[in-house]
Amino acid sequence: MLVIFRWRRDPNTYAIKVEFPTAPESSWTGLPVTSADEWAADVAYRVGEELLTGLVRRSRRMIRDGYVVLDTHDAPDVCPAGFFISSVPLGDRVAPSSSSSSPPQRDGRERACSVLGSPSASGSPPASKVGSWLAKAGMDVAIPRQLIVEAKLACWLQARVDNARGRPFVGHAVASWEDEQHTIAHLNLVHIQPGVPSEVRDALVRLAVCEVAEAGALRMVTTIDAPGLHELGFRPANGGGLTLHTGSAEA
Repeated sequence: MLVIFRWRRDPNTYAIKVEFPTAPESSWTGLPVTSADEWAADVAYRVGEELLTGLVRRSRRMIRDGYVVLDTHDAPDVCPAGFFISSVPLGDRVAPSSSSSSPPQRDGRERACSVLGSPSASGSPPASKVGSWLAKAGMDVAIPRQLIVEAKLACWLQARVDNARGRPFVGHAVASWEDEQHTIAHLNLVHIQPGVPSEVRDALVRLAVCEVAEAGALRMVTTIDAPGLHELGFRPANGGGLTLHTGSAEA
């Protein structure tokens, strides 16, 4: 059967396949269940756990009867091997300490490669300080800092080498809101350092699309003509530039 659901403010209606039970036990824990309601509750808990660890982002997609059917079987990692992508923190913890000798700790949300949810505005550093570690790595952070000042920042993602130090930072991507209703996002910037595989740039864009879609964007537009955008689904827009509809079932 198909379990059909919506995720955050994403415009898509998603579905996952769930096998009908052949024994009175939970498909999640394997423990006995005493009723169909108890079995269904365990399915719901399992789906909820999968969603919080990036089910929508890491799954293969197939359109079926207008639904986006998700399948994690043999799905590629959302982050390229050897790299890690996350949101640029805007709150109190602006960057991990460079003197720390312990490996960065990751919870289930970080394993999906991007922090799900907006950081708190309380105790936020000035916009001129946010992303200072990216600036030190030689990346231009003027655009996202200005978007923070203008309250138009939709998402700011950073890529780094996946190692115990969490360094070096090797790229970032920035998107802003085009309208007050937050239905149109603009991909303002995507950058990777020289020598970094193009797969990192593609992953930054793909996850930026996921971020704005989950915040309610119906489409993303850009004037960037970076290689790989067409493969990610961007198409020429009327009046110039490129556009991508975030609704996978949209023609």
